Amino acid sequence: MTHPLKIIFRIFTPVLILGLAIYQFLPETPLPKNAQIDSLVVFKSKRQLLAFYDGQLLKTYSIALGRQPLGAKEYEGDLKTPEGSYIIYDKNPHSDYYKNLGISYPNAKDIAHARKLHRPAGGEIKIHGLKNYMGLLGKFHRWFDWTLGCIAVQNAEIDELYDAVPIGTPIVIYP
Repeated sequence: MTHPLKIIFRIFTPVLILGLAIYQFLPETPLPKNAQIDSLVVFKSKRQLLAFYDGQLLKTYSIALGRQPLGAKEYEGDLKTPEGSYIIYDKNPHSDYYKNLGISYPNAKDIAHARKLHRPAGGEIKIHGLKNYMGLLGKFHRWFDWTLGCIAVQNAEIDELYDAVPIGTPIVIYP
């Protein structure tokens, strides 16, 4: 007679594998073709990046954050994602993380705060894709906060954002 746990394991394992495959490969709704984005909003607590045009929500992206997601970035190396108002100031199609959009951190307030702590404010905060050669992680990257303070999306999603977000676009990052 087969042990009941073995029966459960034999049923559960294929169901789990099928569920993970569906999660990974089920397509998400793309940004509308030729869409333009004129503002971005991040809600760190919800792990969401919202893309707007003329006040209308175009798409919500699921994101991963810095390894220490609670609280605002205080200084270089704290592994936190900043909070506050910034702009997209740069685009890099040849990033170590597929492609990226540069966020204008640190602003004057961030620099002043880091100085009070006698630490450098840091910089190089981006919205980026997955580390080069790690693109197969796909949606699974969102299960953990793994960046050094950046905002990470899937490679197909940074492609959308890269094309639709002009330099100078405001981005507000909330706790």
